[in-house]
Amino acid sequence: MPAVQAPRFLIVVVGPTAVGKTDLCVRLAQHFGTEIVSADSRQFYKEMSIGTAKPTPEEQQGIRHHFVDSHPITEVYNAGAYEQDVLALLERLFEQHQAVILTGGSGLYVRAVTDGMDVMPETDPAVRESLTSRYKQEGLQPLLEQLQQLDPAYYERVDKANPQRVIRALEVCLSSGQSYSDFRRSEAHERPFHIIKIGLSRDRQELYERIDRRMDLMLEQGLLEEARALYPYRDHNALQTVGYKEIFDYLDGHYDWEEAVRLLKRNSRRYAKRQLTWFHKHADYTWFHPQQWEEILTFIREQMMQVT
Repeated sequence: MPAVQAPRFLIVVVGPTAVGKTDLCVRLAQHFGTEIVSADSRQFYKEMSIGTAKPTPEEQQGIRHHFVDSHPITEVYNAGAYEQDVLALLERLFEQHQAVILTGGSGLYVRAVTDGMDVMPETDPAVRESLTSRYKQEGLQPLLEQLQQLDPAYYERVDKANPQRVIRALEVCLSSGQSYSDFRRSEAHERPFHIIKIGLSRDRQELYERIDRRMDLMLEQGLLEEARALYPYRDHNALQTVGYKEIFDYLDGHYDWEEAVRLLKRNSRRYAKRQLTWFHKHADYTWFHPQQWEEILTFIREQMMQVT
């Protein structure tokens, strides 16, 4: 009679930028003797370190971090490919560990692993180029109005401050002749492991102060120089993000350095707010302050005991 396989657990830790995910996850990895898989879609890229707050070797404390510095900026990498790559990695990691930690602030990439990606149709690259050009010339509002006409259901759900999501939805609508919502699945894929979901949050003022301090540190570490080196790649999808766009606009002469710093901090705070909104809306996380170590550990143990 074959041996019964012990249950395997994916401990998912999410939260906004600067909330304290790295410190907690390193501590969890040390406790469970396991490894960490990053779900931060910007930390994949080798050339983007300061602006993504990539954990330093000192911060990683000898814990293996997967999908950090894993891809060059020139490579096109998306959530669908990430899903397949992480599932293959987890299969290997679960041969050595009962639990593995998945952490990050990129909700779409976390969901790709936990629930699976929607199957989307092939799209015409020319359509994306046209939409991107239109966004640069006219701004986001005309694209939002078009999305509202073509797919009112998704218009109600989409992050209306995220041009990538809006352009992607329109790209599918215009290429397929169907609404983006038609291709979005409502049921999650079954996974061969149990998922424990933890969200980290702080008092808003406390979080915003941490974000401002982190941005000051990034600037001291050389964020301007890093962005200047990445300027030739500014149109790449990976660089359409807070921390780089503001400096690119400064380099283009749209505003002075003082205004650039103000926008870096303001837009980082707004991004954190959108992250929290996304995670609260899209999944059943149990929320903790990052310093609630004993409570978090008790919660994880209780979830494991329910299965074993």
